[in-house]
Amino acid sequence: MTANDAGTAAAPPAPPAARASYPTHQVFNQPPPRVDVNEFTANVPLAEYLSTLGGAGAEAAEGLEVLGAVVGSAQFQEDARLAQRNPPVLHTHSRYGQRIDEVEYHPAYHRIIGQAVAAGAHTSAWAAPGAGANARRAAAFMLFAQVEPGHACPISMSHAAVESLQLAPELAGEWLPRLFSREYSPELAEGKPGALFGMAMTEKQGGSDVRANTTRAEPFDDHFLLAGHKWFCSAPMSDAFLVLAQEDAGLGCFLVPRVLPGGERNPFLLQRLKDKAGNRSNASSEVEFANTHGWRIGEPGRGVRAIIGMVGRTRLDCVLGTAAGMRQSVAEAVWHARHRRAFGARLVDQPAMANVLADLALEAEAAAIVGMRLARSFDDDAGTSESAFRRLAVAVTKYWVCKRGPNHAYEAMECLGGNGYIEDFPLAMRYREQPVMAIWEGTGNVIALDVLRAMAVELESVDAFFAELRLASGTHAILDDFVAGLKEAVSPVRLAPADFAGSARALVEKMALALQASLLVRYAPSAVADAFVVSRLGPGRSFNYGTLPDSVDLDGILARA
Repeated sequence: MTANDAGTAAAPPAPPAARASYPTHQVFNQPPPRVDVNEFTANVPLAEYLSTLGGAGAEAAEGLEVLGAVVGSAQFQEDARLAQRNPPVLHTHSRYGQRIDEVEYHPAYHRIIGQAVAAGAHTSAWAAPGAGANARRAAAFMLFAQVEPGHACPISMSHAAVESLQLAPELAGEWLPRLFSREYSPELAEGKPGALFGMAMTEKQGGSDVRANTTRAEPFDDHFLLAGHKWFCSAPMSDAFLVLAQEDAGLGCFLVPRVLPGGERNPFLLQRLKDKAGNRSNASSEVEFANTHGWRIGEPGRGVRAIIGMVGRTRLDCVLGTAAGMRQSVAEAVWHARHRRAFGARLVDQPAMANVLADLALEAEAAAIVGMRLARSFDDDAGTSESAFRRLAVAVTKYWVCKRGPNHAYEAMECLGGNGYIEDFPLAMRYREQPVMAIWEGTGNVIALDVLRAMAVELESVDAFFAELRLASGTHAILDDFVAGLKEAVSPVRLAPADFAGSARALVEKMALALQASLLVRYAPSAVADAFVVSRLGPGRSFNYGTLPDSVDLDGILARA
């Protein structure tokens, strides 16, 4: 210690400048938050294909523009974050010991699903059918699923259940007005104006082999009592479920409500919630049936036929959900690259990064265009050829697009560097979310073998599929050669599909790529169509992102991203 001339201690040194003035505490070269973006108007491919392929009019675009502002808002994104960070909680009993079997969700989840129902993302195509109805509904579904995917499960199942319900006119008269309602209430109560549906098919001993199910349905008065266990029951707080169970005539399909006429709870014993890798905001459960009341849908012993329409539509929603996730991945990656600099230039202007981003955008656009085409095939004005086309095309597309989802999410996550791997940003959630679309409603092998089965049994589906490909004939030589080779590969499969089970995946992959390419060369700008055909069908094709050849117009592709 020093002393001054007066013998007192020296004054302490002046305090350092405020921390905010330290150079290391100045935040720069970080992108601004991607909030308050209109997710519909920003999604150029979706807006275009809604009208061209989807057959929707201008009024649909106006309504979706409103939804785009909603899901792009800071509030909606915050609700999505809260719903993912606060997963559902199972309450099997009340504090007094009564069995209640309820799942508690965060209020943000209820706000999100309420907005989706109010927008008709569940059943608007059924409630107001016509040309373009399914494309409008698909676009709304994709906008909501792009930001918060978990709630899309009950939204999708509610849409898909309508087709099966129509097989039981009396039950349809009771339940369809509630399914078509745009009012959402989370309580399990009789007399609710709105309702959501779920599904319970698989059991622990069989999985996708549903004919191995052991759940039994015994006649009781004018309906049935079910006893058994379901290994997966998604969205267990839905108001009713379509359930497969064995009856004397074989495997049947049954409507199982959570609340019985008169207000009493139907026995629906939730054993536990699944601890899933992703899809965290949505509850999936194991459920026990013990004298659980159910009403048959369809003919005795024809349960698979009764529920297959629901399965087909949820498969399409797996495609749409994957495409929505790809759109989120592209939007976040491009946003980051356009606002961050490295090595003296914006990331988006660096050739290596531009190639990766353009390749990701190309994949997302190919998924969106085939999703819109498939949605149009479900409209009520679609003829028998469209029905035959979708029988094969939905399965083919579900296999390939959903298979592409997880790696697409990973590559987009890498574009953000370390930030992409952090839960504060949405791509970590998306990376966990994408695999479920490939697993639900038929894993890769189940779907590929289903395609072979359709080729052998429903011959018109193959003719309709190739008729669609012929619409692009003569527009691109590489595509023409690819389709010609595909036809040669398909011919022997139609005669003996079982002989080709081991190579089914390779065949389905080629069919899916041919369909996407044929649509892009007909409807997309040449920058997009040429890049897809060369990179996915050409002799030097590579499925690792960022390997587009030098001939590709990267700027033209990124301008649409």
